Amino acid sequence: MTLSRRSLLAVMAAGTASGAAQGALAQPWPDRAIRLLVPVAPGGSVDPLARLIARHLGEVLGHPVVVENQAGAGGNLAFEAVARARPDGHTLLAGWDSLAINPAIYPRVGFDPLRDFAPNIQTVRTAQVLVVRPNLPAATLADFTALTRRSPISLGSPGNGSIGHLAAEMLKTRSGAEWTHVPYRGGGPAIQDLIAGHLDAVSLTLPAVTEHVRGGRLRALAVTTATRAPSLPDVPTFIESGLEGLEVVSWQGLLAPAGTDPAIIARLNAEVRRILSQPEVAAQLAAQGFGVVAGTPEALAARLAADVPRWPGVVRAAGARLD
Repeated sequence: MTLSRRSLLAVMAAGTASGAAQGALAQPWPDRAIRLLVPVAPGGSVDPLARLIARHLGEVLGHPVVVENQAGAGGNLAFEAVARARPDGHTLLAGWDSLAINPAIYPRVGFDPLRDFAPNIQTVRTAQVLVVRPNLPAATLADFTALTRRSPISLGSPGNGSIGHLAAEMLKTRSGAEWTHVPYRGGGPAIQDLIAGHLDAVSLTLPAVTEHVRGGRLRALAVTTATRAPSLPDVPTFIESGLEGLEVVSWQGLLAPAGTDPAIIARLNAEVRRILSQPEVAAQLAAQGFGVVAGTPEALAARLAADVPRWPGVVRAAGARLD
């Protein structure tokens, strides 16, 4: 997709800065604890990654980075809270795809993803994955779609309009599969119910279930990336499974309120990039199924500018808009 100059400038005007510091801070930062808002419940993949970064970042900055889970409304509660926070560098957002998707899902949201945030860094990229309970009689994606046409199936996701939900809707549209969608406030609660046998399947971010698949507690049927995930090399892609063109790559990153001092943005970006480059951190994330990106503020701004106009058509096709 070609970005319009207006779209990109709109994001950059939200207070982002280049990766290099643009002058000294007006006052020392941070001078107290930093809040890192996570828009989902504990568990899943967004929350553990946020906590990993928060722990390391607090050590580097000399002040704690406190993770606060504000689940609800598909992440909108946390998104709006950060958009309205003081732009002093002491409130950050663990953002992900839903920041760009939700304006296409909900009739009213209390934020503008292109104007109300200062993008800081895309931390990782990863696949979505379809997992089922191990006693479900479906060893392949073809088995699963056939089963859905014969028997009632429940499929959970991290929330209505989440990228996991939309990936599942793409599968439904292209394969003719049928199920009852069960939205959760994040991937963690959905995984718990799937392992407990209260659900038949879940579509969500791969790192949230990698260890459960390796341990045999869940069965992975397919991933949404164009190539297989190195963390689960035996799991085929949707494309390999006969759904040509079904590719979804999701992202996670950090953002601040618009108007945050560019020098804060620059330092925060540099510190998080150093954290993600540590061999033990990179190895841990790779084992879980994350691909480390560690990009610039401009790169995340461009990603948002590309994603916001991308999702309305997908949401309409999936019938996922809430009116």
